[in-house]
Amino acid sequence: QVQLVESGGGLVQPGGSLRLSCAASGFTFSRFTMRWYRQAPGKERRLVAGMLLPGGRRDYADSVKGRFTISRDNAENMLYLQMNNLRPEDTAVYYCYANYGSLTYWGQGTQVTVSS
Repeated sequence: QVQLVESGGGLVQPGGSLRLSCAASGFTFSRFTMRWYRQAPGKERRLVAGMLLPGGRRDYADSVKGRFTISRDNAENMLYLQMNNLRPEDTAVYYCYANYGSLTYWGQGTQVTVSS
């Protein structure tokens, strides 16, 4: 059974940090492109960051460049998103995403709220 389980969300003040985690199981994690998406209330789901291989190319949305870092641990089947200098506009549900060819999996999401 394929599972992507996000954790690490919560309420944080502007300028604060959070680290999101995504635990993957049920598929060959190392083969998959992994990404983080987010969806704010009333808005479309948008790509935040993505990477294929550990230590390989990483892609970021312009709005998070220099503040967020995506990483993965293939030995532990884990995906991470380190989020620094958080802003109120980063408030959203964050989703873990896995893709390999025609196979696509989504997690259930974790809420991140940035507010004073």
